[in-house]
Amino acid sequence: MIRFLQKDSRIIKGIFIVIISLAVITMVITLVPGIFQDSAGAADTYATVHGSGLFGRFFGPSTDISNEQVQQAASRQLQQQKLPDFVLPFMMQRVGQGLIQQAVMLQEADRLGLKVTDEDLREFLHTGQFGMAIFPGGKYIGDDHYASLIQDNFGISRQDFEKQLKKEIQMNRLREMVTGSASVSDSDIRESYRQQGTKIKFEYAVLNADDLKKQINPSDADLQAFFKLNAAKYANAVPETRKIQYVAFGEGQIPGGTPQVSAAEIQQYYSQHQKDFEVPDQVKVRHILIKLAPGADAAADAAAKQKAESVLKQLHDGANFADLAKKYSDDPGSKDSGGELGFLKRGATVAEFDKAAFSMSPGQTSGLIKTQFGYHILQLEEKQTAHARTLDEVRPAIEATLVRQKEGQAQMTYAQQLAAEAQKTGLQKTADAHHLQVVTTDYLEQNAVVPGLADGSKMLSQAFGVKQGAAPQIATTGEGYGIFQVVEVKAAHAPAFEEYKTHLLEDYRDQNLPQLMSTKIAAMGESAISSHDLDKAAKEFGATVKTSELVGMDAQVPDVGQLAQVAPTLFKMQPGAISSPINTGRAGVVAQILERQEPTDDDIAKNFAQTRDSLLDQKREEMFAVFVTSLEEQYQKAGRIRIMKKPQTPALPGSPS
Repeated sequence: MIRFLQKDSRIIKGIFIVIISLAVITMVITLVPGIFQDSAGAADTYATVHGSGLFGRFFGPSTDISNEQVQQAASRQLQQQKLPDFVLPFMMQRVGQGLIQQAVMLQEADRLGLKVTDEDLREFLHTGQFGMAIFPGGKYIGDDHYASLIQDNFGISRQDFEKQLKKEIQMNRLREMVTGSASVSDSDIRESYRQQGTKIKFEYAVLNADDLKKQINPSDADLQAFFKLNAAKYANAVPETRKIQYVAFGEGQIPGGTPQVSAAEIQQYYSQHQKDFEVPDQVKVRHILIKLAPGADAAADAAAKQKAESVLKQLHDGANFADLAKKYSDDPGSKDSGGELGFLKRGATVAEFDKAAFSMSPGQTSGLIKTQFGYHILQLEEKQTAHARTLDEVRPAIEATLVRQKEGQAQMTYAQQLAAEAQKTGLQKTADAHHLQVVTTDYLEQNAVVPGLADGSKMLSQAFGVKQGAAPQIATTGEGYGIFQVVEVKAAHAPAFEEYKTHLLEDYRDQNLPQLMSTKIAAMGESAISSHDLDKAAKEFGATVKTSELVGMDAQVPDVGQLAQVAPTLFKMQPGAISSPINTGRAGVVAQILERQEPTDDDIAKNFAQTRDSLLDQKREEMFAVFVTSLEEQYQKAGRIRIMKKPQTPALPGSPS
């Protein structure tokens, strides 16, 4: 190697310089974080997941996860789960971690060659629920309808939807590859069902939390000490309150009376909203359904068909369709109204039903139509071809809409006028000039009811976002508008001991209840086990004795809860055995098994396949979770996951700045 370098060759020297340069560049990149990172781009980046290989961190493919992605996904989760706003930072952290894991999985899938083509996507869209919606009866609904369907249901474009779907398919393929070797033994399957299928009947003594709380009776000195010890907790226990002064008006108090709408305005609205008045092809139908269970055998199918044919024969003999629907139909949603389904648009029902309904003429009764639900008999009452409703048909509705619009505009204009006048001359003089009344409230909390208003929530919400003496504000009131000002504010503060004594007693009891509960049920359990007499122990500790039904692991038992979560050990006990104490939080329980019933070998055999599938799914989930955790750790150790500085949580819509 030394001789090679000693040769007087410009090419060799050039190669040597390039090698040294690359080494220096690599050191600089490694030691100087963010050297190639665009500062503007980094500001919106939550995390970056880099590609694999020697230079993957610097030159390979990478996935950027933006703060906007994380914030939007977290906000959607918040809305879907109906969680309070303060949970947003925690939700963002969880969503961010999930998006990082997704990026890691997708990069690993790419590395393993698990690609998803457009053809794969088309094949997937033909299956399951997507297939029924996008290809009803095997026929494509069309690009426009497809795009609208995605936008209406997912709130995203068709392109974004398909991009996300490809990612899901790719991750599912990775999951299948990783978990393909999962297996469970026959003995594990039998034991699992034996545990699931075991039923028990038990007697149990219950110490109720509410009853125990009444036994906690501290002295005033104890409560005062508790109050002092928790001073920080009660520093703002009395919430902020505000006194508001307002003037309100309703629809009937707007100057000028009810707005008038001209014929020209009606015509203009009609011309500009033609799509709103288009009526698609639709049919008004009655039906009789003879239900057939999914997967029914040939005998059940034949019986359902025979019953349907009998009903059809009665119709042919002149029987009333509505009467027969009430008597025979298995559709609970329509049978009581004589099978009436109302107007149906094309594609609103399954393909077989849809095709038959739109091929019939008014007054006609169909033959038997078989669908996935069973056998149908249809009667077409009315048929409408696609058309636009005439101006004369919709004139009253348009006029009412325009009047409402004008009334709304007039109300807002009047409210703005009153607010401007009140800013100059004060609320009282403004009210007097317009024959309105000024109302001054008492001190109100933010969630209080504003006296005299149908809905004062908007006014209060705004009132707690402005300063005392600020310019008059406008708020809707449920029946019109109100113009208001905040005239006084009482800041949140600590209560006086005497006025808050009842609350303090409740808090003191809540704090001391867990310890008392643990002590009591432990003593009751020890007494029951030592004497082997649950009734005697229950009487000694003032507990109520109850008896369960013969129940399984998934049962919900009063005062105990769901047994699988709270007391699974009961299913391993033999008749006569007394349990250790069970603390549910709201109650303390000690149980004695009265009866135990295990599933038979036949029961296990009948449920073998279902239990195996359930265990396999569980094992696959565990395998994949371990794989993803391990993979993420590898990425972390290799420096391929870079989480940027934690973004500031955005203000939620409607919150005061």
